[in-house]
Amino acid sequence: MPLLVKICGLSTRETLDVALESGADMVGFVFFPPSPRPISLETARELGKQAKGRAVKVALTVDADDATIENIIETLRPDILQLHGKETTARLRDLKQKFGLPLMKALPVETAADLAPLPGYAGVADSILFDARAPKDATRPGGLGAPFDWHVLENLDLALPYMVSGGLNAENVAEAVRVTRAGGVDVSSGVERTPGVKDPELIRAFIRAARATQSTTQELMVR
Repeated sequence: MPLLVKICGLSTRETLDVALESGADMVGFVFFPPSPRPISLETARELGKQAKGRAVKVALTVDADDATIENIIETLRPDILQLHGKETTARLRDLKQKFGLPLMKALPVETAADLAPLPGYAGVADSILFDARAPKDATRPGGLGAPFDWHVLENLDLALPYMVSGGLNAENVAEAVRVTRAGGVDVSSGVERTPGVKDPELIRAFIRAARATQSTTQELMVR
């Protein structure tokens, strides 16, 4: 299957348009105030209209309550909810029952031991996002620009679709895909010139590099 490319943390019409025109499959919007990339509901409404029908819209939340998620759904009209906090499997079941949207659960990874919760999440989530585990003193769970040891996923046997994130950029995305065999890649800080400020050229370069990775994989399969 084609590699899915997700650009996350988009917050302006300009950078969203660059991502869409460059062929991003998924575009992510952050609803978590401690992040340098949060957007308001008003902005979400406008960006949601801009992205409609052009890419999969993903709403990123962190341990959000039902009222917050309901407001996000009403304004952005997301296709997927990305849960980036400490949501339990019971919470995922509850959200799916209440809102009926596909769920992408982010799982922080540092060592193989961090994969222990995976079977539980795999039973209810629609996809998994493997992200780098944040340092203990971090104020937010992701978007910190640090990769994890991709070899932790090297022999992963997972029926669910999964993506990899954490410290990806145009220079290392090919290696990340080769090692993890992930079906998708997710980037945020790796396409920014300063925290929270997306760089159009870095967005274009990342998507080009990800697409080139896919072409290289297909060539190797033919050989």
